[in-house]
Amino acid sequence: MKRIVFVIGLFWCFGYLHADGPVDNVAEKVRPVPPVGAKVPEKDRQELEELLSRFDKKLHQLGESLKGKPEAELLPDVQIFYNAVHYALKYQEFYNYKNIAAEIKSAREQIKMGMERAEQLSQGKHPWTSASGLVVRGYRSRIDDSVQPYGLVVPKRYPDSQGHRFRLDIWLHGRGENLTELNFLQSHERSAGQFTPPDTFVLHPYGRYCNAFKFAGEIDILEAIAHVQKNYPIDDRRLVMRGFSMGGAGCWQMAVHYPSRWCAAAPGAGFSETAKFLNVFQNEKVQPTPIEKKLWHMYDCTDYALNLFNLPTIAYSGEIDRQRQAAEEMAIAMKKHNLELVHIIGPKTAHSYHKDSIPIINQRIDALAKMGKNLVPERVQFTTYTLLYNRSFWVQIDGLQHHWQESTVDATLSVTADKQANISINTNHITGLTLCFPKTDLPFDPEKVNLVFPQNKQKLKVHLHENKNRSDGEGYQDLVVHLKRQQKSAQEYIWVEDSTSRFADLHKIHGLQGPIDDALMDRFIMVIPTGTAMNPKTAEWVQKESKHAIDHWRKQFRGEARVKKDTEITNEDIADSHLILWGDPKSNKIMGKIMDRLPIRWTEEAIACGDYRVSTGKDGSPAVLLLVYPNPLNPQKYVVFNSGFTFREYDYLNNARQVPKLPDFAIVDIGQPANSRYPGKIRIADFFDESWQLPKMKK
Repeated sequence: MKRIVFVIGLFWCFGYLHADGPVDNVAEKVRPVPPVGAKVPEKDRQELEELLSRFDKKLHQLGESLKGKPEAELLPDVQIFYNAVHYALKYQEFYNYKNIAAEIKSAREQIKMGMERAEQLSQGKHPWTSASGLVVRGYRSRIDDSVQPYGLVVPKRYPDSQGHRFRLDIWLHGRGENLTELNFLQSHERSAGQFTPPDTFVLHPYGRYCNAFKFAGEIDILEAIAHVQKNYPIDDRRLVMRGFSMGGAGCWQMAVHYPSRWCAAAPGAGFSETAKFLNVFQNEKVQPTPIEKKLWHMYDCTDYALNLFNLPTIAYSGEIDRQRQAAEEMAIAMKKHNLELVHIIGPKTAHSYHKDSIPIINQRIDALAKMGKNLVPERVQFTTYTLLYNRSFWVQIDGLQHHWQESTVDATLSVTADKQANISINTNHITGLTLCFPKTDLPFDPEKVNLVFPQNKQKLKVHLHENKNRSDGEGYQDLVVHLKRQQKSAQEYIWVEDSTSRFADLHKIHGLQGPIDDALMDRFIMVIPTGTAMNPKTAEWVQKESKHAIDHWRKQFRGEARVKKDTEITNEDIADSHLILWGDPKSNKIMGKIMDRLPIRWTEEAIACGDYRVSTGKDGSPAVLLLVYPNPLNPQKYVVFNSGFTFREYDYLNNARQVPKLPDFAIVDIGQPANSRYPGKIRIADFFDESWQLPKMKK
């Protein structure tokens, strides 16, 4: 056991030491992440390939036999073992350079375990689903159909015949540039981790590798939680978010962006914003463009500190750990809102938990988990900069005056003796709002609700109705009332009740608000052109950049992107997926079909954003358009032009850099070659307004 813990620590330590200092601040000399692994001896390679071939055949047979049966949902629990070895072999990701024989042995063990599960499942058995102790499982992600693993610590009391519902702790791991599926499974088959509260399930998400649980890594947490909740008796009121180092950063992020999902949060070390952390930890002088600085509002947790108003948070730092900076920055941000951060300091401790701090943290978190969260707190204070993160408890923001500016709601509920609800609401930069309450524990009569808006001295009587069309991620159907801000004059507005949270016209809404990276946080297809491009240089760039996007999706988010030709896209694809369109309006049939329905024009002569024009190459350096926009063929989904996720190789070297680099649209001069930071020279980049129209732009 000690040896396994040492190996896990070694994986983490490699990433920690190499994500530090000026050596990783040179964009022209970027080391590969993930690194190149050890070469597998040919004899071992042949043996593993033969074993994988048998395993693959068994998986195929099993899949065919389980079609249409409930047991088919358990196939990912088998697939994770095949993937772990297959990917390590295919992408040269065996990292025990000094003793590769040990990793080869582990690979054989994973294949054996997978084959055993396959055989059990073929007989209608699945003992791992009712096992206690250490269990590794998998689920199929909606984003790209990839099978993602997770580790689970199952309490001895499970299964419980008394109908007991269990607390769930989510533990987010630290940075590990060598954290493959293979060693992730191995570690969680043998180690329960540092924090294993009694009578508690502990979930260890993979997080899609080493991205600080951002983007698809963030969705991995939510999908893994949903899979555990579906398969085990979890008490939704007792979910605890925890993590250390990179996992501490992930914990801060999940806490401030989803504050009403958890009953408590316990971040350790990590980072909580971009600029100051990179200066302190990376010795980097950060020089963002105005657009990049604005996009920091997506993941800078200090901007969302107010959201901890109803979420008890117990932070931990080692006294001499440079990552203590994360909690100190959060404490400063919280103090601006009259909130006090509980911060446990490990005396004379660097980047680890002090032995005397652990029982203090556990005692506080255990007490909060025992109490559970209150589904209907009397007061909700919530802030956001994007509709991607738009909800806290019974307050949901549906419309903003302007994205990427601070927008807040402060709502207070009081209930009279006859169950009359009086709700006072103050807003800042909000144009759409939904009040959404659970059916359970509702402390008032849903037919008797009075709203007061002190800012314009307005009063409004409403009643809640059942929202039958929306199953909430927090586990209940809502009773709702939708509100829209209606402008009466330049200086005066009122709030009115509406039948829906959506706007009548094309509008930025939750899940369709940009920027480009948002399209890769849900189901997407990479669409490759089959036609002839307007410019040969454009065709060459598209070929290289589309390959780059597909390859790096695998490297950084551990999934095989779904790829189709433009001629293969079906109505079902358009209905179900965001379309990442590569090419230009001449070479990509779908792009050509929708081009005249977008606010930007792209012809053989120029790309035009209103009066701003950039040549496409006939009389100047060639340019291409990158864009995210509601798909004119299905406005419930995005189309994206010519882009995967927008951070690149330089940003892989430190997780704080892994933030969006481009907004809703950009024109890129491809006369300047792509590099480790940008896909070419950015001629212009900006955001669409709240109605998805062009902002005012200078020539």
